[in-house]
Amino acid sequence: MKKFIDRESEMESLQSEYQRAGSALVIMYGRRRVGKTTLISQFIKDKRALFFLASEESEVQNRLAFKDKAAEFIGSDLLWNAEVKNWDVIFRAITDTSFESKPVIVIDEFQYLGKSNPAFPSIFQRIWEELLKGRSVMVILCGSLISMMESQTLAYGSPLYGRRTAQIRLMQIPFRHYSEFFPHKSRRELIEMYAVTGGVPKYIELFSESKDIYTAIQHNVLNRSGYLYDEPYFLLQQEVSEVGSYFSVIRAIAAGNSKLSAIATTLEVKATSLTKYLKTLMELDLVEREVPATEETPEKSKKGLYRIKDNYIRFWFAFVYPNRSFIESGNSPIVMSKIRKSLVSGHISYIYEDVCRERMWELNARDCWPFHFLKIGRWWDSRDEIDIAAIDPDGSNLILGECKFWQEPVGLRVLHSLEEKTVQVDWRKSNRHVWYVLFSAAGFTEELKQLAAGRDDLMLCDELG
Repeated sequence: MKKFIDRESEMESLQSEYQRAGSALVIMYGRRRVGKTTLISQFIKDKRALFFLASEESEVQNRLAFKDKAAEFIGSDLLWNAEVKNWDVIFRAITDTSFESKPVIVIDEFQYLGKSNPAFPSIFQRIWEELLKGRSVMVILCGSLISMMESQTLAYGSPLYGRRTAQIRLMQIPFRHYSEFFPHKSRRELIEMYAVTGGVPKYIELFSESKDIYTAIQHNVLNRSGYLYDEPYFLLQQEVSEVGSYFSVIRAIAAGNSKLSAIATTLEVKATSLTKYLKTLMELDLVEREVPATEETPEKSKKGLYRIKDNYIRFWFAFVYPNRSFIESGNSPIVMSKIRKSLVSGHISYIYEDVCRERMWELNARDCWPFHFLKIGRWWDSRDEIDIAAIDPDGSNLILGECKFWQEPVGLRVLHSLEEKTVQVDWRKSNRHVWYVLFSAAGFTEELKQLAAGRDDLMLCDELG
């Protein structure tokens, strides 16, 4: 299965830059396997384009490879046979060529050029200023090492800072598009797939070849030669030098240590020593810091909790990493048995909350309430927790909700429990209007549906189908 799904806004941005008068310099980056190359390939398929994939070889080897690509692109035997000592000659040959339409120059994995020669961003900056800027040309610099791409192209200290005309950080595909990948699966099955693949196109492609979620896990994850078995190592090895330290932090969070103090205690280190690791993991979109949605100043809140943001990383650290000895010794059926027992309660049910919050934004856009909330998250205190808390800061409207990925229908008990917790929510306790929303993967009891039919402040959203 290879489908080009979603990415409408990114494609529109690229097309807009292409239609810009004169030159355009686009920086595109994102984690590996998120679909950057596929997006670019789709964009340039009807354009005159030079696509160059940089490697981890030396700068000299990359320059020779780029020269050959450029010679083929402009049809120049002279450039093909020339001995080129610098990049300027190659780019000058391109800009001296007449094209019927605006050419596109793509340098994929751009960060490897800067890695082999730290001065390369300065070299390219000069090439941009002297040869490319102002001409009818579009350049796309693409990379999968987020930290290096940011430091080489976007950071204030980078020679390329301020030169870009657009930047695109490509993220995972939202859950709402999963039915396009798996048109014959029920919504419940789609949620199961999303809970493990997390919107990464390559993972989705691999899982689409299996009949169900457990077969997909067995084939791609629990198989020692499977594509995803060591994926977290590959993700981190490219981005950080202390892989072991980062693994320790992620594992501590995966074990349920969400407070900074708890993570530090588990690892037997000072909390201040974890700052750089957590900051990097958040920049890589692997971990996030949550505060209750009702907090007025989130950045200063002392209620912050850390959670693993990436679905596959969360799954892997919950079920694969602690059981690697079983897998390595050829006893993966033991691990699969554990997964079958705990996947729903220990993983999918939590990811389901993210799916529901994404659905809330869709409902918000469809005017399902007589106002639009601007902020959504969770709410908790020392005793209680509410899965959904959406706030209308312009008024006094508060939406509270619960998400249940159960096998049986949700009934009145869940609603009554939510209503009881409402009084504890510390947001504009006076002069506020509270609305309720319940999400269920298995529908609702007739009793609850009858009650909801007579209430304007209660919405039921099921995932049947």
